[in-house]
Amino acid sequence: MPELYPALGSDSAQLCAPYLELLPITGASISVFGGSMHETLLHASDAVAARLDELQFDLGEGPRWEALRTRLPVLLPDLRFGDQHLWPVFGKAVAETGVAAMFVFPLTIGAINVGVVELYRTSPWTLSRSDLMTASSLAENTSWTVLRQLLNDNAVDHNGSVPGSSLISRREIHQATGMVLAQAALSAADALLLLRAHAFANGSTLAEIARTVVARELDFSPPDERNDQHVLE
Repeated sequence: MPELYPALGSDSAQLCAPYLELLPITGASISVFGGSMHETLLHASDAVAARLDELQFDLGEGPRWEALRTRLPVLLPDLRFGDQHLWPVFGKAVAETGVAAMFVFPLTIGAINVGVVELYRTSPWTLSRSDLMTASSLAENTSWTVLRQLLNDNAVDHNGSVPGSSLISRREIHQATGMVLAQAALSAADALLLLRAHAFANGSTLAEIARTVVARELDFSPPDERNDQHVLE
């Protein structure tokens, strides 16, 4: 089972609190993974939520992997029916937990897969359109919150520069930040965070990612606005 991320400490419990307060669910868990991030359970609101996360991690199948792959919510309002035939082993295991419904939302920022938030109920339930909008908004906020904490804790940018190149690297970072700001319609602070996140997820330095943006090899524009030769990897 993935271990609780230690650096977040007791603050990790606050990540699940809004979901429990604003949505008609029984429990929730939040995990991060993808790129150079190791699979990590940040918080589970209860033992059942932790068990659902553990089952999918151990089995390598389940709705959380589908949400990660498609980058779309996976909604299972009644686990007696629906798509659980896609995950036969997990489907059999989850039947023993007393969980009746699951809703999994991907945590993403741009092209970065941050992780997933897994919500469950002990009785069947279909989320309303308002619920879906709330959950999606919460997931977006969670993505940014988690990334900021991870990047602060792991100090992604070690500059990775050779003597004499530091000033050039910093200039490229500032230039790249301005380009991402325009491409993704973000504030300067969030544009820089997105660059750091991309570096973190790909095991690169911030300076290396900045160079690819300045060279127009990496583009954070929405897909329908990108030039064909400048595709976000």
